[in-house]
Amino acid sequence: MRAYWYDEKPGDQRLPHDSGTAVDTTYLSTLGVLYHHCPSVSSVDDISTQRQYKNRDEITVSPDKMGAVYEEKVKMFFNEHLHEDEEIRYVLEGGGYFDVRSEDDSRWIRIGLGKGDLVVLPAGIYHRFTTDEQNYIKAMRLFKEEPKWTPLNRSETVDENPCRKEYVEYREKAIGAN
Repeated sequence: MRAYWYDEKPGDQRLPHDSGTAVDTTYLSTLGVLYHHCPSVSSVDDISTQRQYKNRDEITVSPDKMGAVYEEKVKMFFNEHLHEDEEIRYVLEGGGYFDVRSEDDSRWIRIGLGKGDLVVLPAGIYHRFTTDEQNYIKAMRLFKEEPKWTPLNRSETVDENPCRKEYVEYREKAIGAN
């Protein structure tokens, strides 16, 4: 895992967009973003037990696996959105980027993930996802309850979502404590 400020320069979303300024895991944790390196699935099992993840599945995002809809899906995943549940991903193969908003929502932080990386995005955080230049990621998705993946695209209405409000309150307390 490598996290850094997104450079905001035009270009393909799958490029690194590395500003050259790193972001450490301490700052990510104040945003509610958790990271673990898991060399094996048994490490994921331990985290699943600890965090009460009951269900899992696997997803492969690639032109070979998705065919003609690949480009459309990758663009869709890159729309800024949130979920009302945690988003948990463990990378089995390949790589990709999760971008999350900074503490004041003004900037993007890019989190580059590869094999063995597990990330937990809190419910209510605005984020987006893209594959990297290799156009391939195979990941395990973990869920506390029945698998669901419902993105709520950013809007004034979504800003008023109770899940979003709860996240903003958490973030303000965490930033204020540091």
